[in-house]
Amino acid sequence: MQNRTIYITKYDLDRLRKFIEDAKQINRRGNEYLDNLEVELSRGIVVAPTEVPPNVITMNSRVNLIDLDTQEEMVYTLVFPQDADIAHDKISVLAPIGTAMLGYRVGDTFTWQVPDGARRLQVQQVLYQPEASGDYHL
Repeated sequence: MQNRTIYITKYDLDRLRKFIEDAKQINRRGNEYLDNLEVELSRGIVVAPTEVPPNVITMNSRVNLIDLDTQEEMVYTLVFPQDADIAHDKISVLAPIGTAMLGYRVGDTFTWQVPDGARRLQVQQVLYQPEASGDYHL
């Protein structure tokens, strides 16, 4: 993970911290992704929902990404774990790609570790962001 500014609402921060705590209670080993998410959240700037820049990936944002090596485009919605549904392109924030994309902006590139190595993804567009749409408690 790179150092970057993550804008997060208090509502989402509280919910994410609760998920991390609950997940660590269930599985005390193998918490690398939870640890990564905790590190990312510790760098976050808590802002009012109206202050989140509209080009930032936040919880429940729907985004268009492109794999810089294969030019494959993908559209995902970043969701809380109970809403994850890969068949509908809803990716949990606790999944490696979910943790990796949280807080990035349009134009940013990030690396997602997969079993075969690393994929370099670029944020092409934020198609929907709750804060920009006035949906502050999704």
